[in-house]
Amino acid sequence: MRETYLPYGKQWLDEDDIKAVVDVLQSDYLTTGPKIAEFEKAFAQCVDAKFAVAISNGTAALHAACYAAGITVGDEVITSPITFAASANAVLYCGGTPVFADIDTATYNIDPQEIRKKITDKTKAIIPVHFSGQPCDMDEIERIAKEYNLIVIEDAAHAVGADYKGKLIGGISDMTTFSFHPVKHITTGEGGMITTNNEDIYQKLLLFRSHGITRDKDRMLDQQGPWYYEQLELGYNYRMTDIQAALGLSQLNKADKFLHRRREIADMYTEAFKDTTALRVPFQQNGCNSSWHLYVIQLNLERLSFDRKKFFEAIHRENIGVNVHYLPVYKHPYYQQNGYREVKCLHSENLYERIISLPIFPKMTNQDIDDVITSVKTILERNEK
Repeated sequence: MRETYLPYGKQWLDEDDIKAVVDVLQSDYLTTGPKIAEFEKAFAQCVDAKFAVAISNGTAALHAACYAAGITVGDEVITSPITFAASANAVLYCGGTPVFADIDTATYNIDPQEIRKKITDKTKAIIPVHFSGQPCDMDEIERIAKEYNLIVIEDAAHAVGADYKGKLIGGISDMTTFSFHPVKHITTGEGGMITTNNEDIYQKLLLFRSHGITRDKDRMLDQQGPWYYEQLELGYNYRMTDIQAALGLSQLNKADKFLHRRREIADMYTEAFKDTTALRVPFQQNGCNSSWHLYVIQLNLERLSFDRKKFFEAIHRENIGVNVHYLPVYKHPYYQQNGYREVKCLHSENLYERIISLPIFPKMTNQDIDDVITSVKTILERNEK
């Protein structure tokens, strides 16, 4: 057993990050200052998008994107059940109805053929989720969206740095949302970003994140003086602070290093477990590069004398902080109590019973990785039928 606890994910902050934050604390701006625009410009360039809008967190990013897409009462939005609840909740915030399409059993991402089955005359948008950092089948999803005139909002909370057939995630669809929570690829504490190549959408997002208020003379109905501003729409206070943006800029300078290390760790796990029949390693699509926010193994329960819960408990006793991502969204009590009791996505439900997320974050040492591999193999060997 390890002497110290190893979490499944953790931020990596250094003196450059601390200095960047301190510099802002000693400046004239703490919030809504020059660092916001600087961070947005740098991030847009990083993912090959024309525009980026910094926002208070990843959930707010999804909410803003649904708003900019015009989601309202009566609209349906198709998304994956294997995701954090925010992917669907954001639709509810706008008065729309989330519709869950089952996953592809190889990638664990939303299955485009299941999307087709769920489309009705009420369908307004698709929210594909790049689960664990593995890109969805964007060619087919974009083909479906074009055929039915649907908006695509990619939930890329896991996918900073991922690429799909040579195109970086962030510049492909109508909108793409990101999260900068501490376990993500880069962190701003809490924080998020929305990218788009559409200037009209960009302007809607800017209004929405700041109360619907503007000082843009070209957009205001009146111009009473230099102090003057107008509320044009009902928006929210979803602004990021300059403190967070400064941290994000500093972290962005290390994003390639962080991504490289995540891919190294994933390769080490895959090599170590490739012949372990009691589990399945993640599938890697040809032509796509995962950003490896999560490394999700699937237990072969038919070969084991215990269930996933017993494995979870056993490896935690080894001081290895595994986790489970995710309970299908419609299985949460709120959804069960509000019209989703009869929903069945059998592939998602079967997957949920078998998956474990192993620790993966850039600051892991090779010894940490060896500890995980040894613990997983030892527990499985002791309990294999």
